[in-house]
Amino acid sequence: MPSLTNTLTSNVPLKLGAGVTTEQGYAAAQGCAVNLLTQVKAALGDLDKVVRVVRLGGFVNSAPDYLDGPKVLNGASDLMVTAFGDKGRHARTTVGVASLPADAAVEVEGIFEVS
Repeated sequence: MPSLTNTLTSNVPLKLGAGVTTEQGYAAAQGCAVNLLTQVKAALGDLDKVVRVVRLGGFVNSAPDYLDGPKVLNGASDLMVTAFGDKGRHARTTVGVASLPADAAVEVEGIFEVS
């Protein structure tokens, strides 16, 4: 099965639960998903070549007591379903981390099955 993997970050600084709200994190995850789809389109030439979204993985730069990381990553997941319908439904992991490169709030990686 051909696949394409890419990791992109948002540009929203600070930590979820310590300066960044869940709603802002959701928007940052959506932005990551848009960036991810931009890279998929650049690599394939056409998003119609996406057979399905296999998996999204997300890292949430969060305060130690922040437990809503999955709600943040829903921003990316919801966008994939909006973009691809049932082909956008996928497996997902969400991990809270102490820091991310460039002090990003959210990082999203994706694996896509392509034709």
